[in-house]
Amino acid sequence: MNATTKIEVSLGSLTFSGEGEQSWLAEQLDKVLKAAPELARTQTAAEVSVPGGGSSPEGGAFTSSLASYIKEKGGESNQVDRFLISADWLRRRGVAKLGAAVISKALLDNHQKRLANPADCLNKNVSKGFCEKTGKDFFITPEGLKKLGHA
Repeated sequence: MNATTKIEVSLGSLTFSGEGEQSWLAEQLDKVLKAAPELARTQTAAEVSVPGGGSSPEGGAFTSSLASYIKEKGGESNQVDRFLISADWLRRRGVAKLGAAVISKALLDNHQKRLANPADCLNKNVSKGFCEKTGKDFFITPEGLKKLGHA
Protein backbone atom coordinates (compact mmCIF):
# COMPACT_ATOMS: atom_id res chain seq x y z
CA MET A 1 0.00 0.00 0.00
CA ASN A 2 1.52 3.32 -1.13
CA ALA A 3 1.00 6.25 1.22
CA THR A 4 0.39 9.60 -0.44
CA THR A 5 1.57 12.82 1.06
CA LYS A 6 0.34 16.33 0.42
CA ILE A 7 2.49 19.42 0.66
CA GLU A 8 1.98 23.13 0.06
CA VAL A 9 4.82 25.61 0.40
CA SER A 10 4.76 29.37 -0.21
CA LEU A 11 7.87 31.49 -0.53
CA GLY A 12 6.83 35.06 -1.25
CA SER A 13 4.78 34.89 -4.43
CA LEU A 14 6.11 31.42 -5.33
CA THR A 15 3.77 28.60 -4.34
CA PHE A 16 4.33 24.87 -4.71
CA SER A 17 1.72 22.26 -3.91
CA GLY A 18 1.77 18.58 -4.69
CA GLU A 19 0.46 15.18 -3.77
CA GLY A 20 2.17 11.84 -4.18
CA GLU A 21 4.68 9.49 -2.63
CA GLN A 22 6.87 11.17 -0.06
CA SER A 23 10.14 10.47 -1.89
CA TRP A 24 8.79 11.81 -5.20
CA LEU A 25 7.38 14.93 -3.49
CA ALA A 26 10.70 15.57 -1.74
CA GLU A 27 12.47 15.34 -5.10
CA GLN A 28 10.04 17.80 -6.72
CA LEU A 29 10.30 20.22 -3.80
CA ASP A 30 14.11 20.14 -4.07
CA LYS A 31 13.81 21.09 -7.74
CA VAL A 32 11.50 24.00 -6.90
CA LEU A 33 13.75 25.23 -4.10
CA LYS A 34 16.81 25.10 -6.38
CA ALA A 35 14.96 27.11 -9.03
CA ALA A 36 13.42 29.59 -6.55
CA PRO A 37 16.23 32.21 -6.60
CA GLU A 38 16.17 32.41 -10.41
CA LEU A 39 12.36 32.50 -10.45
CA ALA A 40 12.40 35.32 -7.91
CA ARG A 41 14.88 37.32 -10.04
CA THR A 42 12.80 36.74 -13.17
CA GLN A 43 9.59 37.78 -11.46
CA THR A 44 11.16 40.91 -9.99
CA ALA A 45 12.40 41.92 -13.44
CA ALA A 46 8.99 41.27 -14.97
CA GLU A 47 6.99 43.19 -12.37
CA VAL A 48 5.40 46.29 -13.82
CA SER A 49 5.19 48.21 -10.60
CA VAL A 50 5.73 48.45 -6.93
CA PRO A 51 3.07 50.67 -5.35
CA GLY A 52 4.59 54.06 -4.67
CA GLY A 53 7.57 53.44 -6.95
CA GLY A 54 7.13 51.75 -10.21
CA SER A 55 8.16 51.21 -13.70
CA SER A 56 6.61 52.54 -16.81
CA PRO A 57 4.93 50.04 -19.16
CA GLU A 58 7.08 51.69 -21.82
CA GLY A 59 10.14 50.55 -19.85
CA GLY A 60 12.35 52.28 -17.35
CA ALA A 61 11.54 53.76 -13.97
CA PHE A 62 8.66 56.20 -13.70
CA THR A 63 9.23 58.31 -10.62
CA SER A 64 7.55 61.60 -11.45
CA SER A 65 5.22 62.92 -8.73
CA LEU A 66 1.55 63.36 -9.61
CA ALA A 67 1.81 67.13 -9.07
CA SER A 68 4.72 67.51 -11.46
CA TYR A 69 3.13 65.15 -14.01
CA ILE A 70 -0.11 67.15 -14.02
CA LYS A 71 1.87 70.36 -14.42
CA GLU A 72 4.07 68.86 -17.16
CA LYS A 73 0.99 67.75 -19.13
CA GLY A 74 -0.88 71.05 -18.59
CA GLY A 75 -3.79 69.73 -16.51
CA GLU A 76 -3.82 72.24 -13.65
CA SER A 77 -6.97 74.11 -14.74
CA ASN A 78 -9.07 71.57 -16.68
CA GLN A 79 -10.69 68.82 -14.59
CA VAL A 80 -11.32 66.50 -17.54
CA ASP A 81 -7.67 66.75 -18.58
CA ARG A 82 -6.50 66.35 -14.95
CA PHE A 83 -8.58 63.15 -14.74
CA LEU A 84 -6.95 61.71 -17.88
CA ILE A 85 -3.46 62.79 -16.80
CA SER A 86 -3.96 61.25 -13.36
CA ALA A 87 -5.18 58.02 -14.96
CA ASP A 88 -2.06 57.96 -17.15
CA TRP A 89 0.16 58.63 -14.12
CA LEU A 90 -1.39 55.63 -12.34
CA ARG A 91 -1.11 53.49 -15.49
CA ARG A 92 2.57 54.36 -15.83
CA ARG A 93 3.07 53.36 -12.19
CA GLY A 94 1.57 49.95 -12.93
CA VAL A 95 -2.01 50.29 -11.66
CA ALA A 96 -4.00 47.81 -13.75
CA LYS A 97 -7.55 48.60 -12.62
CA LEU A 98 -8.46 52.20 -13.29
CA GLY A 99 -11.75 53.62 -12.05
CA ALA A 100 -13.13 57.05 -11.18
CA ALA A 101 -12.76 56.31 -7.45
CA VAL A 102 -9.12 55.26 -7.95
CA ILE A 103 -8.39 58.57 -9.70
CA SER A 104 -10.08 60.54 -6.88
CA LYS A 105 -8.07 58.66 -4.26
CA ALA A 106 -4.79 59.24 -6.11
CA LEU A 107 -5.49 62.98 -6.26
CA LEU A 108 -6.41 63.06 -2.57
CA ASP A 109 -3.42 60.94 -1.50
CA ASN A 110 -1.06 63.17 -3.48
CA HIS A 111 -2.57 66.45 -2.17
CA GLN A 112 -3.95 67.61 -5.50
CA LYS A 113 -7.15 69.52 -6.26
CA ARG A 114 -10.09 67.16 -6.15
CA LEU A 115 -12.46 66.65 -9.04
CA ALA A 116 -16.00 68.00 -8.65
CA ASN A 117 -17.47 64.93 -10.40
CA PRO A 118 -14.98 62.17 -11.30
CA ALA A 119 -17.64 60.03 -13.04
CA ASP A 120 -18.53 62.98 -15.28
CA CYS A 121 -14.85 63.53 -16.08
CA LEU A 122 -14.60 59.86 -17.09
CA ASN A 123 -17.73 60.12 -19.25
CA LYS A 124 -16.37 63.24 -20.98
CA ASN A 125 -13.07 61.45 -21.70
CA VAL A 126 -15.06 58.48 -23.04
CA SER A 127 -17.12 60.75 -25.30
CA LYS A 128 -13.90 62.31 -26.66
CA GLY A 129 -12.54 58.82 -27.35
CA PHE A 130 -9.69 59.14 -24.83
CA CYS A 131 -10.96 56.39 -22.48
CA GLU A 132 -13.09 53.29 -22.84
CA LYS A 133 -15.13 51.67 -20.10
CA THR A 134 -14.81 47.96 -19.30
CA GLY A 135 -17.46 47.24 -16.70
CA LYS A 136 -16.63 49.25 -13.56
CA ASP A 137 -13.12 50.03 -14.80
CA PHE A 138 -11.73 51.86 -17.81
CA PHE A 139 -8.57 52.09 -19.86
CA ILE A 140 -6.91 54.88 -21.80
CA THR A 141 -7.34 54.40 -25.54
CA PRO A 142 -4.55 54.93 -28.09
CA GLU A 143 -6.15 58.29 -28.89
CA GLY A 144 -5.95 59.25 -25.21
CA LEU A 145 -2.31 58.20 -25.06
CA LYS A 146 -1.63 60.25 -28.19
CA LYS A 147 -3.28 63.31 -26.59
CA LEU A 148 -0.95 62.82 -23.62
CA GLY A 149 2.08 62.80 -25.89
CA HIS A 150 2.75 59.06 -25.97
CA ALA A 151 3.47 57.49 -29.35
